[in-house]
Amino acid sequence: MLGLNETYLGARVTSEEVARASAACAEVLARCQAGEERHADSLGWLHVDDWASDEKIAQIEALAARLRERADTFVLIGVGGSNNAARAALAALGARDGSIDGTHRVVYSGNTLSAFELRRALEDLEGHEVVIDCVAKNFETLEPGSSFRLLRQWLVSRYGEKDAASRIVCCGTPGSHLEDLCREHGYAFTTFPEPVGGRYTALTEVHLLPLAFAGVNVRALVAGGRAEEALLRDAAADPADNPAWRYALARRLARDTGLRVELLSFFEPRFRWFSKWYEQLFGESEGKDGRGLFPASAEYSEELHSLGQYVQDGTAQIMETFLDVLEPGDEDSLVLGGQDIDDRFGYLDGADFWDVNKASFSASRAAHAQTLPCPTIELDRLDEEHLGRLFYFFMFSCYLSAELLGVNPFDQPGVEAYKRLMFQTLGR
Repeated sequence: MLGLNETYLGARVTSEEVARASAACAEVLARCQAGEERHADSLGWLHVDDWASDEKIAQIEALAARLRERADTFVLIGVGGSNNAARAALAALGARDGSIDGTHRVVYSGNTLSAFELRRALEDLEGHEVVIDCVAKNFETLEPGSSFRLLRQWLVSRYGEKDAASRIVCCGTPGSHLEDLCREHGYAFTTFPEPVGGRYTALTEVHLLPLAFAGVNVRALVAGGRAEEALLRDAAADPADNPAWRYALARRLARDTGLRVELLSFFEPRFRWFSKWYEQLFGESEGKDGRGLFPASAEYSEELHSLGQYVQDGTAQIMETFLDVLEPGDEDSLVLGGQDIDDRFGYLDGADFWDVNKASFSASRAAHAQTLPCPTIELDRLDEEHLGRLFYFFMFSCYLSAELLGVNPFDQPGVEAYKRLMFQTLGR
């Protein structure tokens, strides 16, 4: 299960205040649970089965199986919402070098314009059998577009046009120029769900295909998302018991007290890329009209020794939301041996690093909560099912939070502004 622990919420925001706000704003939850008509063209993610039904998953698994027969390396070409969720899931599930099964890996391109990094990416493909997947909803974004050209030409030079074509998949909007290219040149084409913005695509084929290629149990991932949807969209349940709603209300109340930053903190480095997904989700969804908490992240315990001082004793502008996994997995135990020399760490004799890490987490949260509101999002385990729950929890929370804030959760006018200036500079 997934839950919201409010034990350390109390600095500036209290659980009682959250309960009162829930009663006062209950109609916002009801509207979002039903799905607002004014956002109908952006709510395709709200019902998981619309884009991740059993039939759709079977199609994704079949395509992934065919690609796995051809290659050991899957290059995911995409930027932001087109790669963040897959990258977050693989890292959280403990993938080594982008692979869950040790034989098929996912690597990333289309997320940089650095010549240095692009050269390294091409060098890394040498000695591997490669397929590429260009994810581009409108096929106008510069990073994936330029990387697709680079990698497509690399494939042709290596395999010839016919074999290269069989190694190319594109994910875009039906009727787009990208689909026209696929039809003309014989590339496989998959659907980027039109009523889903990139940052909300975690449980769609945009990400399920690369995850299936890497050996992830995508059925369990989607099942977790379905289960969380059923819980969070249950209109008959008491709103006060809805963890996503309470989290969204806590964020709004924190902002009302003058806080301007939300720090997503965790003591498990496997959440590193998940935190990048979170930053995009809330940054693009709420950062407009001069509003919204600035989403940032902290990877502890390392950053306790850099950011920790500021977090605990700096300018009062931060709420800190912790991610915590309650139960260890198969690889989460490592016991220290007994004392062999007088290193003055004898108090750690026989200690398990799982417990040492938990002690650091508990102490840090208690210390920070003296001055910051510190809610904790708790997962029973870190596996596909719970990760699917976590994706849905944050997407629904973000929808609720933006509605409470009074901004459109699904547009990104600031991003479009920089693109116009960039394309003007490049002569487009």
